Amino acid sequence: MPDSLEPHALQPSSVPLYSLKQWLEHLETLHPVGIELGLERVSQVAKRMGLLSCPIAPCVITVAGTNGKGSTLAMIDSIARAHGWRVGTYTSPHLLRYNERVKIDGQEADDQLLVQGFEQVERARLQGSEISLTYFEAGTLCGLWCLVNAELDLAVLEVGLGGRLDAVNIIDADVAIVTTIAQDHANFLGTDLAQIGREKAGIFRPNRPAVLGSQTLPPSVAECAQLLSAPTFSLGQQFTHQAMAGEACQWRWQGQHADGQRVVIDELADPGLPIDNAATALQALLLAGLELEKSPVQAALGSVQLAGRMQWIGSWCLDVGHNPHAAEYVVRHLPSPPEGGRQWCLIGMLNDKDIDGVIKTLASRIGDWVCVSLSGERGCRASELSQRIIAQGGRVHFCADSPQAGVDWLAQMLTPNDRVLATGSFFTVAALLARPLPTGAASLDGGENEIR
Repeated sequence: MPDSLEPHALQPSSVPLYSLKQWLEHLETLHPVGIELGLERVSQVAKRMGLLSCPIAPCVITVAGTNGKGSTLAMIDSIARAHGWRVGTYTSPHLLRYNERVKIDGQEADDQLLVQGFEQVERARLQGSEISLTYFEAGTLCGLWCLVNAELDLAVLEVGLGGRLDAVNIIDADVAIVTTIAQDHANFLGTDLAQIGREKAGIFRPNRPAVLGSQTLPPSVAECAQLLSAPTFSLGQQFTHQAMAGEACQWRWQGQHADGQRVVIDELADPGLPIDNAATALQALLLAGLELEKSPVQAALGSVQLAGRMQWIGSWCLDVGHNPHAAEYVVRHLPSPPEGGRQWCLIGMLNDKDIDGVIKTLASRIGDWVCVSLSGERGCRASELSQRIIAQGGRVHFCADSPQAGVDWLAQMLTPNDRVLATGSFFTVAALLARPLPTGAASLDGGENEIR
C-alpha cells in the first residue's frame, strides 16, 4: 500500500453505517485516554487518507494561543469572505452542535459530510495495522478531509491545546498566529510561561510568517520564530491599532506587507471582540496575500459574530472565559447594571482550571454569585465553588446541581435592572444557549438567601 492516497481514494471497506451521533459516541471508545498529545499516530492516519500529500488549501492560517483564538479566527473568516474568498474553518470545542467545528463558506458542515469524513478516518485507521485515535484526533482528521474536498481559497485552523503536539499541527501553516500566552491546561502544558510559549510557537514553520498578536508574549515565542528564520510580525511593531480622535468607537489599523510596504485602514467599527485580535486577523490576511479593501473590512468587522464571547441575550452576558486572563477582559468590558440593579454571576467551572484566579479577577465587578455544578470527572461541584468564593469575601446566594437549575433559581429572583454574567466554561455557556433565559420580574428579599 502506498504511503499516501489522494482524498476520496480509500476503497470501501467494512465500516459501520452510523449516524453522526453514533460516530461521535464511537469516537469516545477508540482510545484509552481522552487527551494524548503527540503527532505520530494522527500523522500515520493522515498519510493513509492522503491529507499530507498536497496542501489542504492554497493558503492555510493556523491560530494558537491561550485566549483569543476563536475571535481571531472568526474575524479572519469574516474579512476574507467579505473580499470574495471561499473559506473553510476548523475550530474546537463546540457549544451546541458538533457541526460548528467545521464551517465552509460560513456554513456549518451538515451531518452527511461529517459522516463521510468519519467513514474515511475509520477506513484509514483500520488499514494495515490498526491505529488508535483520540476523539479530538479523529475529529481533526475528519475536519481536514472536509476542508480538502471543499475547493477553498483559504483554510483557517484553530489549535486545540498547546501547538507543537496538537493534532492540527500535522498541517504546515503558511501563516501562523500566536494570540496570547497565559496559564491554562496546566496538567498538559505546565505553569512555565516561557515553556508554554515554546509549545504554542510549535506551529511556526521555517521561512513562513509568524504573527504575534499580543504585546505581552514571553520572549520565547519570538525566539522560536527567529530560530526558524520565520519573518516575525508583532503587534505594536510591524502592525498597530489606535482609536481615532473624535470618532466614537472607531479605530485605525496599520499593517505591513512581507516586503515592508505599509498599509493603513481607518474608520473601522468596534467588532465587539478584542481589537488586538481584529488587528492580528488583518495582518495575517495581508501576509496570506489578500489585498485588503476598506469597505469589505468595515462590513466584515461590523457584522462578525461569535457565540459565547461577551454575547448578550437580554439581560444575560454569556462568556466562555475560563482562566484569569480571559476574566480580565470580561471585567474591563462588562457594563454596570442600571441604577438599583445587581450584577450577578452564574459560574460553573472545571476542576483543572485556575478557579481561585478567575474568582479573584471577577470579584471586582461581581456582588452576587450563583454556583452551578458541571458534570463529568473534570466538573467542579457548586459547593466547592461556593467555598472558594466565600473564602475571598464573596456573597453566594445559591448552589445548583446544573447550569439549568441555576437559571431556574435566578428566574425567581431577578429584578428588571439586574444583569447576569454566565461564565467559567464552554459547558456552562452551552447549557444556557440551549434554553430560553429569563428577564427580571421579581425582587430580592434582602440577604436572607445568602450562603454564609
